[in-house]
Amino acid sequence: MVIDFNTLYNFPSRLDRVFEEILRSPMGDDRRLAYPPLNLSNDDENIYVRAEVPGVAIDDVELTLTDKTLVIKGERTAPEGKFYRQERPSGVFHRVINIGVPVDRDKVTASMKDGVLTVTLPKSSEVKPRTISIDVA
Repeated sequence: MVIDFNTLYNFPSRLDRVFEEILRSPMGDDRRLAYPPLNLSNDDENIYVRAEVPGVAIDDVELTLTDKTLVIKGERTAPEGKFYRQERPSGVFHRVINIGVPVDRDKVTASMKDGVLTVTLPKSSEVKPRTISIDVA
């Protein structure tokens, strides 16, 4: 007689996953589900938003800048046919990025290359670092 303990071996990890699902906050960690995925960075002069939107035509993307947010809207159309597996999302997407500093709205630029949308938001001169000279008395 052979007793197979393999089915019981994973029991603690399975139980842990069940409790994680139950105890997870209702808001959850939706960052991994947000689309398009993006990187937000800055330097002394600009804020950079780089969003991955492969397969989306530039005409299907709309950018809106308000006082405190940048909104990226768009649509990825799915190819026709039957799918055996579909992991790339399709349909309408909408992403709101909060911007914590004033930007020079007239100098904002956007470009797309190799499926990456790059929006450059120049910081307003009032928030840029300044060197202050010290007078000798």
